[in-house]
Amino acid sequence: MCAPICRDVKEPEFLLFASDAELAAYWGAGMLVAALLCLVMERRRLKRREINRVGWVPWTGLFLMFMVIGGGLLALSLPAIMQA
Repeated sequence: MCAPICRDVKEPEFLLFASDAELAAYWGAGMLVAALLCLVMERRRLKRREINRVGWVPWTGLFLMFMVIGGGLLALSLPAIMQA
């Protein structure tokens, strides 16, 4: 019989009793934070000193993906959050 690996870890109370709309809002906010991080990293890549050092991470594509998903999650959760 397998024992759970994280049996001593307790879920935070604000997540335990959160509705689906709240969880979607949290995920959407996390996606927007990741999008801002991608935006900062793209700016950093564009302003590098050695122009011949080419990066391999598609920061612009990641920014757009995180921004669309995060905005969509926040837009879908907004009506339920506003009712509460």
